[in-house]
Amino acid sequence: MDEELLGIGAFAARARLSAKALRLYDRLGLLAPARVDEVTGYRFYRADQVERARTVALMRQLDMPLARIAEVVDADDGAVAADRLAAYWADVETRLAGQRTLAEYLRGRLSGRSSEMYGKFVVETVDVPRQVLITETRHTLADELPAWIGSALGRLEEAACGGVAGAPFVAYHSEVSMESDGPAEACVPVADEAAARAWAGAQGRARGTAVRVEPAQRLARTRITKAQVAHPQILAAFEAVEQWMAAEGLTAAGPCREVYFADWDATGAEDPVCDVAFPMR
Repeated sequence: MDEELLGIGAFAARARLSAKALRLYDRLGLLAPARVDEVTGYRFYRADQVERARTVALMRQLDMPLARIAEVVDADDGAVAADRLAAYWADVETRLAGQRTLAEYLRGRLSGRSSEMYGKFVVETVDVPRQVLITETRHTLADELPAWIGSALGRLEEAACGGVAGAPFVAYHSEVSMESDGPAEACVPVADEAAARAWAGAQGRARGTAVRVEPAQRLARTRITKAQVAHPQILAAFEAVEQWMAAEGLTAAGPCREVYFADWDATGAEDPVCDVAFPMR
């Protein structure tokens, strides 16, 4: 009934918001009035909508996307709403941690301390035999890369023809960043070339799958921990190998790569899990 409703001015005062904010929330689908007068267009709200209005306002101060705010305020259970907010904030903290690390990395570069960063990495060479590879190639941006690497290598290892014959790796045929989408190529060495070619033929071009053979080659590499795999720490590892190669008068003979030799789920942050490497001539 009308006498149980508050006009927008009274409701705004009780919610400690402006009428302009309430009109915005209505337009965004976050807080609809209980009734809108068809003749005057005046908005009316129930008193029990005050809590939702205040909650929406507070979450907007967290820079939450509108869809995430709606997920929280539309939850039927308070515990579910709290969990959804916690999940959003965990995502924010992960992003901020990455940005903090990137800022430190850039400070090192801008201040001329790059050589100090590179000195943390030990570069060596290793000979790799000829390998038959089953591969999956995708154009991907940096934020999508970790999830794709895990799923792509998992699919390829499951399909491994004659068994996995070496450490899986990801080759980068062009830069992968937030502005550049590669492509990146997930590769798994397999034991049976004939079976690999039959598998590739059956796949067609699904998921960008293929089979190819890499000749025996020498890699310049540095071994990094699980924590160092995260962006942008890993950039310093790639640059350290490039600097070492330049000092040795060597050039890259193929795409750079990340070679994963450890069980990711079973390792800790400080355990070695990956070689950052360049084929060289």
